[in-house]
Order: sequence, then C-alpha cells, then structure tokens
Amino acid sequence: MEKQLKLYFEFLENDKKLSDNTLQSYKRDLKQFKQYLDSSDKNYSKLTNQDIKDYISHLQEIGKKASSISRCIASIRSFYQYELKNKKIKEDPTDNIQSPKIEKRVPSVLTSKEVALLLDQPKDVDLKGIRDKAMLEFAYATGMRVTEIISLNIENVNIAEGYVVCKTGSRQRNIPLGNMALKALEEYIENAREILIKNENEKALFVNINGKRLTRQGFWKIIKYYKEQAHITKEITPHVLRHSFATHLLQNGADLKAIQTMLGHSDISSTQVYMQFQDDALKNIYKKAHPRA
Repeated sequence: MEKQLKLYFEFLENDKKLSDNTLQSYKRDLKQFKQYLDSSDKNYSKLTNQDIKDYISHLQEIGKKASSISRCIASIRSFYQYELKNKKIKEDPTDNIQSPKIEKRVPSVLTSKEVALLLDQPKDVDLKGIRDKAMLEFAYATGMRVTEIISLNIENVNIAEGYVVCKTGSRQRNIPLGNMALKALEEYIENAREILIKNENEKALFVNINGKRLTRQGFWKIIKYYKEQAHITKEITPHVLRHSFATHLLQNGADLKAIQTMLGHSDISSTQVYMQFQDDALKNIYKKAHPRA
C-alpha cells in the first residue's frame, strides 16, 4: 500500500494540480487509514464494504466529527477509484458507502461595527502595526481563505488597478480591493515590507518579523491578539472575516453570483448559506421591487 499511496500522491500533485493544503488533507486521511489497516493486519486491496463501515465506526469511537469522517471517506474513495482505474484492485470497497450526515452550521459573522472596531486596533506607528493593519483590511476586503492569503506573492497584487490575483491549484480569480484596503496595503508595501524582508528574493506578500512568509498559525495569533484588544467576545478567526465579507456584501445588495465568484465557490449552494443573514430592509426592497413577490 505504501508504494501505491506514493504513486497516488504524485498523481494528485502533478496531474490533478491540487493545492498544497488539499494535498496535505488527502495525505493525512490516507496515512491514518493505512495505520488503522496495519494495526488490524488487513490488506488494503482485499477490503469489503463492511471493513470500510468498521473504519467509520472506529473514527466515531475516537471522537472524529461527522465532517472529518465525511472528508476521510471521500479521500479513501478517491484513492480506491484511482486504484480501480489502474487495475490494481478488482472492486471498490467504498462503493455504496454513505458518509455521515453533516449538520449545516450557521457561519459566525461579525457586525459592521465589530469589524470596524477590530480593524481599528492595529496602529501604523511601527512595522508590525502597519503590516497588521494591511493584513486585516485585506482579509476583510477580499474574503480570501487564510491559506490563499499567506500563499500570495507580491506580484499577485495590482495596486494601480486595485485588484488581487488569487490562484488555487489550476484555478484563478481576480478580486477587487476597496480604497481602505488599498491604502493600507500600499503603506505596508512601501514603508514596512521592504524593511521587514531580509532577502530581496523573498516573494511573499505578507511576511513575519523575521522577513519570512507568514504562516497560518501566525495569522491566527494576530487576529486573536486584536480581538482581545478590541474586547470582542465573539470567536474571531480568518474564516469569520471571510463569512463577514460575504454577509455584508449580500446585505448591501451585492449579487449572489458575484459573491460566489469572489469567494471562489465552485457550487453556488455553498454561497447560498449567507442568504439567511439578509436583513429585513433588503427583504422589503425585494417585496416592493419584484412583480411576483
């Protein structure tokens, strides 16, 4: 199985062109699955439906959430489909296996006042403050995922035209930048980033105090720090800023399809979750404007 997993991971990286974050998820899920099989002394090529069901039960017993189990099964199914296509196995043991039902959770969203309070916290009096101000303004202005933000290079931002190019795997989308985000970003690039970077070949847009590309953990810590400074009781993560971005756009009349494009959702059903946050004023506008409302 070790050899086949290696070939499969190479296929995902080189042929499917998956992002590093997605690839790491597949690796974690399948390596965990292999460890389970090794401990059970089971041959991966001879598993049955019941073996997969037993593994789902094992994941539930060790406290895995339904969403995590569903992702694990999707990873395993994808691997077996690859093996079946390459004639390494005769039957797919994941065939007809149902993933656990996932309850759709309501995204946590900040109010406009809470966003303003959070974004007002970083003070542009030193290099870190200038960077943090630009980063928070940028996160809220674009709604980008934290992995996408920290993966950005300096050339992905077009200050003159006011947009950022976000690349995820083989897909690409252009996201406009508002005036406040542009102003903060320009200040950071001109007056802070050039001093922070220790190597002129560093391509990362957002860097840490050592001049290296900022990490996910670094980003989370920065947001947590300013949340506490703002005395906001809600839990705030980079994804909460993403949810807030989408919700506030929708509440102010933005088109759902346009929001889907900016968020990079492949399916509009993922974007429709934000419809529940539309305020009464927008609903009243609809009722007055639509001929069959």
